[in-house]
Amino acid sequence: MKCLPVYFWCVLSVAALSAQQIPAGTTLPVMLNSTLDAQKAKPGQRISARIMQEVRLPDGARIPAGSRIVGHVLQVNGPDAASPSHLAFKFDQVNLHGHLYLLSTSLRALASMTEIFEAQMPTNNFDEYGTTTADWTTIQIGGDVVYRGNGHVYSPDNQVVGRATVGGDVTGKLTAVPERGCRGAIEDNDHEQSLWVFSNSACGAYGLPRLRIAHAGRTDPTGEIVLESATNVLVRGGSGMLLRVIVPASLSASRQ
Repeated sequence: MKCLPVYFWCVLSVAALSAQQIPAGTTLPVMLNSTLDAQKAKPGQRISARIMQEVRLPDGARIPAGSRIVGHVLQVNGPDAASPSHLAFKFDQVNLHGHLYLLSTSLRALASMTEIFEAQMPTNNFDEYGTTTADWTTIQIGGDVVYRGNGHVYSPDNQVVGRATVGGDVTGKLTAVPERGCRGAIEDNDHEQSLWVFSNSACGAYGLPRLRIAHAGRTDPTGEIVLESATNVLVRGGSGMLLRVIVPASLSASRQ
């Protein structure tokens, strides 16, 4: 956002976002800046991630790609013979134009660096389909197929489930996956959400063998995300998460 001599415009813009808040149900597709490692992490350790695709809110306001979301480690146990390794953390602030907004999120899907990389690579034969990014076909984490050429996203059973831009931004309405504990769109926020490299049915952990989301943070204790592994909880920086706002955000008193 540019703040020229029209300083009041910037103030009003931030104030407008604060007034309407970031609604519950909004997805925040992020890439981890921090590595989560149960053998090294300490309670209170700061963690951060960046939002990878612009998030459009119901009233027309936007959260820019590149905005930073921050949180901290709550509890950690390394692996031992008696119990699995687990690491609990939460994200509780998002930095927008230097203002910190308090929020609470749950974790819908988690994917390794390799899964993130592969989801951004074209799968089509360039000899047949062309060589520009506008011709790329990619496969989302969870199985949806993105055809940038026609702007459609298709489910594995060939149903249109979202939209895509030539640049690769993907939006769609979340699909419920009850057997894995994920809800669909909620009544008060039944809008297309920013999905980045995730399918609208993505739910759980991908590309991280033996790791599972033991607590997503949607139920009590809300906002607390717990990862568990029979070996060691290790999620490297560069991995991706599809977070979902569960308590509408509000402007905090602090500023960075």
